[in-house]
Amino acid sequence: MDTRLTVNLPGLTMKNPLMPGSGTFGFGDTPAAEKMDLNGLGALVIKTTTPQARKGNPQPQIAMLKNGVINSVGLTNPGVDAVVNEKLPHLRQKYPDLPIVGSIGGSSVADYQGVAQKLADSNMLNALELNISCPNVQEGGMAFGTNPQTVEEVTRKVKAVTGSIPVYVKLSPNVTDITAIAKAAERGRADGLTMINTLLGLHIDVETRQSVIGNGMGGLSGAILKPLAVRMIYQVAHVTDLPIIGIGGVETVDDVLEMFLAGASAVGVGAAHFDDMEVIPHLAAQLEQRMDELNIESLEELRKEVRNEFRNED
Repeated sequence: MDTRLTVNLPGLTMKNPLMPGSGTFGFGDTPAAEKMDLNGLGALVIKTTTPQARKGNPQPQIAMLKNGVINSVGLTNPGVDAVVNEKLPHLRQKYPDLPIVGSIGGSSVADYQGVAQKLADSNMLNALELNISCPNVQEGGMAFGTNPQTVEEVTRKVKAVTGSIPVYVKLSPNVTDITAIAKAAERGRADGLTMINTLLGLHIDVETRQSVIGNGMGGLSGAILKPLAVRMIYQVAHVTDLPIIGIGGVETVDDVLEMFLAGASAVGVGAAHFDDMEVIPHLAAQLEQRMDELNIESLEELRKEVRNEFRNED
């Protein structure tokens, strides 16, 4: 049943607009996920899956900063066959009604196609997210997400093997013009966009004279990233009608609404989980009261209002 918080996106009917960033709850099998009822999420995005198992990058993989987090996990996962045969059946049995999004990684276009097809053929996912923007892998990852021609190619070829399941393309902020990347994904027949992924960063400990993470550079996330994410979402929402899942620095209900005002249609939450593993249900519980205070009838109406304003501006 639709409510004021309901969000309808391609493949995803969400009872609230909030989902965790990819990997936050693994495949629903992390210690935090086991303690929670994940039905409190609008949707679950599972950990990025690659053709073969990956051990990830050297430790330490995560470091907390004053106003953010820097990580270089490196897409640790058991490989697509284990995900399809072991992880997803358990997850879907436990949460039969929860919208679940699969995240796809790889080192070549063929890798992305192969993983996408196996995940789509599993019939256990509602949508796919194409992770062509991870800054923490040596091959593939961000390299696929910074060139418009490559983005269009990999999106189109993934769409060719996934049938009717919607595909969202996750955009990197590590580019000069993110609107060019968004339009390339649209030309490749993407059903939606997720933005933004982490910003490539480096933090050096002056005492050890070494990077705080084992891989040197890593992905910066957290509150420090929100103005950049909002700006990029705003720019992209002016050049495409594709739905946008806005992510980057969201911590409060006002942050959630700010993402909608920038042009997002749903919102992802990542680094805020380090302080509160149940931040999504907590935000969802606070959202209606804040909407009342701001005279917002429903999130769907707010989304339409904002998008119509953008069209009138143009």
